[in-house]
Amino acid sequence: MARYLEAKCRLCRREGEKLYLKGGKCYSDKCPIERRPYAPGMHGQSRRQKVSDYGTQLREKQKVKRTYGLLEKQFVSYYKEADRKQGVTGLNLLHLLESRLDNIVFRMGLASSRTEARQLVRHNHVKVNDRWMNIPSYQVPVGARISINEKAAEHLRVSASVEAASQRGTAEWLDVDLTTKQATFRELPARDQLDPGIREQLIVELYSK
Repeated sequence: MARYLEAKCRLCRREGEKLYLKGGKCYSDKCPIERRPYAPGMHGQSRRQKVSDYGTQLREKQKVKRTYGLLEKQFVSYYKEADRKQGVTGLNLLHLLESRLDNIVFRMGLASSRTEARQLVRHNHVKVNDRWMNIPSYQVPVGARISINEKAAEHLRVSASVEAASQRGTAEWLDVDLTTKQATFRELPARDQLDPGIREQLIVELYSK
């Protein structure tokens, strides 16, 4: 499976904001965007030209795609599926992205980043309704129970993530028990429960051209 293997902090700098791709590092003073708040490359500090409407839409799409750790073909597939569904296309898209198993493991607080959550899933540490599931893109149905095995639950990185989640909180639309490291996917999130910095309408406008 194709993956992005370059430095993830460059992606945050390119988008001009934190995408929280490196877990705990993003919350510390070691975050590169704190020290170098400009785009990477030799022209990163040069004065930027006025961005067109298309450029703004493109950057929003790139930001969301990178936040959830997807490649272009995957992201387009999600958009097409969201467009086919009834309801608001932009919100449908966010629901599809948030329902991915790797994202839910991240939202549960069992991993410090979606990349780390994806690794837990790929290594067969995660159960959905008591069935082992090692597909990060699996669409978790509402009402499903998610848990991890005992070996993974005792891992130091998982314990550190859980401790951080107990302080920062977990997703409101999940019923999470950090003690047992289990959760129930109670309901699809309302728009005000998701990142207010995402402007999904710009993505819809981009793909509607």
